[in-house]
Amino acid sequence: MTKSLLPATGAWRTGDPAGNRQFFTIAVDRPFALDGATSLTHVTTAFETWGALDDSASNAILICHAWTGDSHAAGQAGRGHVAAGWWDDIIGPGKPIDTNRWFVVCANVLGGCQGSTGPASTHPVDDKPYGSRFPVITIRDMVRVQARLADHLGVDVWHSVIGGSMGGMQVLEWGITYPHRVRSLVPIATCAQATAQQIAWGAIGRRAILLDPRWRSGDYYDAEPGDGPWEGLAVARMVAQVTFRSDNVFTDRFGRELADGATLKDGFEMWQRFEVERYLDHHGDKLIRRFDTNSYLIIGKAMDLHDVGRGRNGLVSAIARIRVPTLTMGIWSDMLYPSYQQRQIRDLLVSAGTACEYVEIDSPHGHDAFLINLDQVAPPIEAFLDSVAKQ
Repeated sequence: MTKSLLPATGAWRTGDPAGNRQFFTIAVDRPFALDGATSLTHVTTAFETWGALDDSASNAILICHAWTGDSHAAGQAGRGHVAAGWWDDIIGPGKPIDTNRWFVVCANVLGGCQGSTGPASTHPVDDKPYGSRFPVITIRDMVRVQARLADHLGVDVWHSVIGGSMGGMQVLEWGITYPHRVRSLVPIATCAQATAQQIAWGAIGRRAILLDPRWRSGDYYDAEPGDGPWEGLAVARMVAQVTFRSDNVFTDRFGRELADGATLKDGFEMWQRFEVERYLDHHGDKLIRRFDTNSYLIIGKAMDLHDVGRGRNGLVSAIARIRVPTLTMGIWSDMLYPSYQQRQIRDLLVSAGTACEYVEIDSPHGHDAFLINLDQVAPPIEAFLDSVAKQ
């Protein structure tokens, strides 16, 4: 697809193939109050399930996705799903999260763009996309919507809530906001509160989108193909992609090689690309086709606002509300969410008298290792789920 044919948004829209998505809507009769003193009505959650809920409703596991993830955590690519499940090697029959045993749920978050209510969704008042009218939301808002979904599914208590990166933020909020609705938690490559540097990376991406004239302050959904804010989103994704991997991986994979068969013997040109630039271009262009620019902004802002201690007398008081066994996992080469942040979660929990195990993933791949090094991620999760079941 040439850039002149790129859609204004890569969001899933009503009328598109649903694939394996199911849908649940709340706040039809009364508004859903948001953390930021605003509200939404007709809030839809797109979700997928695997396995079956047992008679005691005690075998349910919630999987929480990261920034640009969605509900398709497992399963093949196909009609309605542009790619295979992002944790397909972990979730399924006979796999570490065995769907012959567990009832697994994954929901596209509030503010997302793959079936859940977000900026690309139609406003219930005028049936036009929310666009710039969509409010700022928080991780807590996402989790409160998920709690309503759990009610709908008949799940009073999750056996475990599991997620990496932004998914890990949701995991912590579940344990703090609904301590009696979880039996265990697995936050991976995440933090208890966003740091100044993490916010700084997000700010650069937001500025790239703001400076794209085709963003039109968020109201671009009627743009012709090629006239949407694809350049701003691509640059924002390129910036983020640098933080997802480590210096060693970039150096080992790309070195200083030029792209497109060029050599320095041919002379110097301003826009002559290195191989690493081509890699970043690829990831920027790839996201345009499956994501929405406004959702990228909304979810990124929620991550920057993430602070489990806000309004709860600080981190120590907030984390002390978690009273269930926890497995936290860090990645030694993670520059975006350094492993000290996961060790901090472990230390705070242990200090509060809550059982917590810390596992560090030995990988050069940086933050994305929780999606890549599944041989190290899956076994501790499988063993932890078993140990909780025996308690």
